[in-house]
Amino acid sequence: MEPRVVKPPGQDLVVERLKSRYGLVGGCLSEPGRRRQDVAERRRRPPRTPDDELDSFQDLKEPETEEEFTGSDSRVSTSKINRQSFKETGKANAWQANVASRSRSWADYCSDGSNSPSKHVSSPASRAPRKPGLLPRQVSQIYDELLQIHQKLQCETTAQQEFAEELQKRERFLVEREELLFRHEGALSEVKDVREEVLMRFQIMKEQHDAEVEHLTEVLKERNKESKRLRSSFDALKGLNDSLKKQLNEVSEENRKLEVQAKRVQARLDNLQVSLNGQVYELLTVFMDWISDHHLSKLKNEESGMDGEKPLPTFASQRSDIQEKCVKLLPLMTEQLQWLPFVNARLHEPFVKFIYWSLRQLDAGTQHSTMTTTLRRLGEDIFRGVVTKGVQDMLLEHSVESRPRTAAFFKSTSLPLRFVSTLIVLKTVTQADFLAQAFDSLCLDLQADEGKSLFLQLQAVPVVLSHLKLSSRGLLPSVMDSLLQMTVESSALQPFLEACSCSLFFRTCSVLLRAPKLDLHVLEKLSIILQKLSKIKSNKKLFELFTIHLMLQEIQRTTHPEHAFLCINLNSTLFNLGLTKCNSLAASTNP
Repeated sequence: MEPRVVKPPGQDLVVERLKSRYGLVGGCLSEPGRRRQDVAERRRRPPRTPDDELDSFQDLKEPETEEEFTGSDSRVSTSKINRQSFKETGKANAWQANVASRSRSWADYCSDGSNSPSKHVSSPASRAPRKPGLLPRQVSQIYDELLQIHQKLQCETTAQQEFAEELQKRERFLVEREELLFRHEGALSEVKDVREEVLMRFQIMKEQHDAEVEHLTEVLKERNKESKRLRSSFDALKGLNDSLKKQLNEVSEENRKLEVQAKRVQARLDNLQVSLNGQVYELLTVFMDWISDHHLSKLKNEESGMDGEKPLPTFASQRSDIQEKCVKLLPLMTEQLQWLPFVNARLHEPFVKFIYWSLRQLDAGTQHSTMTTTLRRLGEDIFRGVVTKGVQDMLLEHSVESRPRTAAFFKSTSLPLRFVSTLIVLKTVTQADFLAQAFDSLCLDLQADEGKSLFLQLQAVPVVLSHLKLSSRGLLPSVMDSLLQMTVESSALQPFLEACSCSLFFRTCSVLLRAPKLDLHVLEKLSIILQKLSKIKSNKKLFELFTIHLMLQEIQRTTHPEHAFLCINLNSTLFNLGLTKCNSLAASTNP
């Protein structure tokens, strides 16, 4: 007979209530218990998406919320927070899915621990000794199951706390992101304002540019119109110019034909005149030679007062009449130079000599304005020579010889003709190159005794002295060379010194010596001539009259001793004038 188990009072009533509450029927779980097991099984499987996980979590919590032992306010609020957080995780990114997976790992860990008896979490209830036989086996199972549920709920609470911490971190992160977004939004608003301002300014600039382009377009159109008008005017003027050129060519051609006809007529006329009056030139040249040698030259010699005396009144009264006649003759004689190629060459010298003496008569008078052109043409013809051209070319048609005839004056092989032509060039030409060639030719001709005689005969000292001035600084060496050629020991030396013993020469030397920084070579050459002139006692008055002796003393004082040649000439000149004592070197030297 089995012993009877004494049950505490009210035990059956408690057991029945527990069975009915948890669905225990005959030691097995009722339908609600099996449902809770299915929920636990689903919790062990990982959900595919955050929404599935949220649904499974809601399925798990919905039966539990219906139980009476879970009726505390704190658990209900926790369940609501969990639902809301899981809804947020379903809409969040992959980071929230990771957090959900971590919570599931915690849940799985706790559920795994509930299956193994060795991993149960100790609690005061589990540690309490249970007396055998006090509670039925079903109650013990219920108690164990409730204990496991309690442990799972603790694990779930721990997971929820960690999840809440993660949510707080996420919230802080989102707040920071929100602040960053606000700052970005403010920056974007500023950029938007700047963009609007830039667009507004760009629109203003675009309008200004369009207005300027429109204005420039209008200006360009006006310029194009003006250019077209100018082009049309230019075309009209060009056409008019072409027509005028055509007319000019026609008129020029007609004029040329008329000139040819006139030349032919003039040539025939001149040919007739030359043939009839060929001996007239010989007669004229004889008279010219006679007048030049016996009248004009003597008249000029006595008028110049070379002996220091005043000219006679008779010659002074005749001078104006002679100058007036020479002014009338010179243009005619200049024209006649063009016909000298047809005249015998031996007649050229008297003709040119008469021109020279006529020019010399104009030295003391005033030249007319018309004489300047005449003298320039005369000098160029004498310098270049005359070649048959123009009207004279037609004479060659009636001549046996076909080559043109020439009349050379300055470049003639005859010394008398070349010499007098050179003096004419020096009297009439102003071009420096012509004058330089003339002085070179004069220096060469003066090396011969015949040239020195012609120099004295033609009274060339005034002609040369006209170029011994500061304005002809480039010609001064050539002028002094031509004068030095006359100081060489010869029969012409004394007549040359007498020709230089005049007021004109000493006045020219006085002006030249006053020039600052006079070239040393020019001064040395001039000192030679002055030294020779100082030997003539009558010249001492001229030295004193133009204060040349004082200037020579000043030059002697300032000249460097190294210039011995100049010092010797100066000492000798001053000694001849009786102003210094002659030293042994000056006394023994006679330059």
